[in-house]
Amino acid sequence: MSAVQFNFKRYEKKYVLTPEQYEQFFSLLQQYMRVDQYGVHTICNIYYDTDHYDLIRRSIEKPVYKEKFRLRSYGVPDHADNIFAEIKKKYKGVVYKSRITAAWDSIQQMITEGCILPVSPQIQAEMQCLFRRYPLVPKVYLAYERIAMEEYQDMGTGLRITFDRNIRWRKDNLDLCAGDEGWPVLPEERIIMEVKTPMAVPLWMVSLLSRCGIYPGSFSKYGTCYLRYIAAHEFARKNTLIERTNKC
Repeated sequence: MSAVQFNFKRYEKKYVLTPEQYEQFFSLLQQYMRVDQYGVHTICNIYYDTDHYDLIRRSIEKPVYKEKFRLRSYGVPDHADNIFAEIKKKYKGVVYKSRITAAWDSIQQMITEGCILPVSPQIQAEMQCLFRRYPLVPKVYLAYERIAMEEYQDMGTGLRITFDRNIRWRKDNLDLCAGDEGWPVLPEERIIMEVKTPMAVPLWMVSLLSRCGIYPGSFSKYGTCYLRYIAAHEFARKNTLIERTNKC
């Protein structure tokens, strides 16, 4: 089993695929890459934000620098199982991710009580700094099924490709241990592909993408969820209140 990585620095490109594009590209891709040891697995996330969603609202504006904090598990955990706490930043197109892993209960104590865990003190200090700057609380749960691809042999490129589908969300019951049910984020079936590499994308990849008519597209799971459902609901609620006030 591969070692757990706690710090990342890489470029990430996202693509929104139809089922037909996915089937064609996935078939061609297997000449160069294979499904990693985990196969199809469920990824569960809880995104933290301020009461007014300042982090995701800023992210949607596409600034030079943006950041977010989330809890993540691979599959639905028990409270004693290890999960990940992650800070993800993006600066001038480069993605930086730092994370720690500990039991769910321990992570909660770190967040709510400021407890120091016996792992990665530098990353914990970075997280505590983020929580001092923003009054972060759990806001949205997101889950999806993922297939991750890796190179057949280590070519030194660090290239990974992931495919995510059945993206779902909820605003209540914000506990990773509470199951992975949720409402669909996308009304139509789409697969979100991410190409992750610390360097340039290889030429064979460019050729496959062109052959399948696949082009980069901006997509954020949390951002899409916020715009389509949370912000839209708040906008509709405010308009209703204004209409009621005007009628009085």
